[in-house]
Amino acid sequence: MERGAGAERQMKYVLVTGGVVSGLGKGVTASSIGVVLKSCGLRVTSIKIDPYLNTDAGTMSPFEHGEVFVLDDGGEVDLDLGNYERFLDVTLTRDNNITTGKIYQARFYYENSSVLEKERKGDYLGKTVQVVPHITDAIKNWIESVASIPVDGKDGAADVCVIELGGTVGDIESMPFIEALRQLSFSVGKENFCLIHVSLVPVLGVVGEQKTKPTQHSVRELRALGLTPDLLACRSSQPIQENTKVKLSQFCHVPVANILNIHDVPNIWHIPLLLRLYFSMATSPDLKSWTEMAETYENLNSTVKIAMVGKYTGLTDSYLSVVKALLHACVACSFRPSVEWIAASDLEDESAHVTPEAYEMAWKALKGSSCILVPGGFGDRGVPGMILAAKYARENKIPYLGICLGMQISVIEISRSILGLERANSEEFDPQTPHPVVMFMPEGSRTHMGSTMRLGSRRTFIRNPDCITSKLYKGSAYVDERHRHRYEVNPDYVGKLESAGLEFVGSDESGTRMEVVELPSHPYYVGVQFHPEFKSRPGKPSALFLGLILAGTGQLQPHLNRI
Repeated sequence: MERGAGAERQMKYVLVTGGVVSGLGKGVTASSIGVVLKSCGLRVTSIKIDPYLNTDAGTMSPFEHGEVFVLDDGGEVDLDLGNYERFLDVTLTRDNNITTGKIYQARFYYENSSVLEKERKGDYLGKTVQVVPHITDAIKNWIESVASIPVDGKDGAADVCVIELGGTVGDIESMPFIEALRQLSFSVGKENFCLIHVSLVPVLGVVGEQKTKPTQHSVRELRALGLTPDLLACRSSQPIQENTKVKLSQFCHVPVANILNIHDVPNIWHIPLLLRLYFSMATSPDLKSWTEMAETYENLNSTVKIAMVGKYTGLTDSYLSVVKALLHACVACSFRPSVEWIAASDLEDESAHVTPEAYEMAWKALKGSSCILVPGGFGDRGVPGMILAAKYARENKIPYLGICLGMQISVIEISRSILGLERANSEEFDPQTPHPVVMFMPEGSRTHMGSTMRLGSRRTFIRNPDCITSKLYKGSAYVDERHRHRYEVNPDYVGKLESAGLEFVGSDESGTRMEVVELPSHPYYVGVQFHPEFKSRPGKPSALFLGLILAGTGQLQPHLNRI
């Protein structure tokens, strides 16, 4: 991938596909490949292809697809783009996530209309509009155009574009993308296209032998579709034996030296270090910072318990960015995170009668934690439990961070407990509440769900320079954080709430949208309407997550005194 001086810049493409089963870690693999390339001095961008028909991930259930990651431009995208941003420290756009729905229907930045709109306008000059060539051409054009968008804050296109194809080879919905990528590989030339196929090498419990047949079949399927892997990235629980590599090489037509083994490791920061061993570059990868992060985490002996009180605790990927932000903050404070996953509904009084064991365990976990976090969510399930968690944190001086819904929960709790507004609620949970302390956004849509929220990076102005939030953000007069909500604090109740002890220390430019709330009488009680987890990075933790962990470990005041 070395470039000659004065040579014309030709984009290099690295395609990552997956076989056998889903959930092998293609996203982390693609991100780690990007890290290795970046450490060699190359500029890297990323594209995620999701073959589903949805236009974006915004309307998908967290239980089914994990969290919805939000970008600066308001794009609601697959969680793998969060991995790309965290690993590569880049800022992607909504167009870096391609879906079948976007190709067929959505408009994108370099086209004035979609394939279907162009057909209606007669742009195809009477031709029969088909998957090949019209859809495949649209896919190729999208990839090549988006790959040229700088995402690292520098001018000009990147050197390498890492493309991850979601799903598993052989899925019906991914066929047009496979064909488009086959055509792309031919058009850019072999020297500019590299295919890495991620597959599984399982071990049967009875036999104890590493089995290569699933990978063989997966590669055969890929080759039948016109794509031949240059490298195999083999997932396994233990390092792959040499004889297993030889067998894979013989049957998959991949040199032994090109068989990458991504075995289970203590933490994902080891993955770029594993891949470094296989990349032959003109410049050796400089992964000193990644080595230090991986070793630092392994040498941490102290843990901090964090109560995560949420709605989607049955699938941890629903809160992936929150978990990663906690990890970044804990490592910065020299602690290992120990997340206590608490289903909010288990804290409710009704649970004491219906599922008493779950009720007892939930409260034991909450009371045994050093700090409490209530993340975002939608719908009324579990809300009473979240209110109880916020009340417990407030009354017992336990460090508390409420994100989006978590901030609204703290407002509802104080309205009920201190102001005596017993039926105070959000219009989301009770449209008939006499005290709508949280209201539906005036400009919001009540008929369409997708892309109708307040989305993307918005500026929050800090109203009190002496508040904890201001100090954690190092005295900045404003912060730019990402949003995803359609309900917000009712400005008509701000005066009453501040008389009850709350202080709204951050708002938008108009001063009417409340963005940050604190309880000055509390060691650390912070609620934010935005999602600070989306911009947390390894080695650069989110300020508010850092504050939560510092408070939970007794280090907050010494830290603030040093600022």
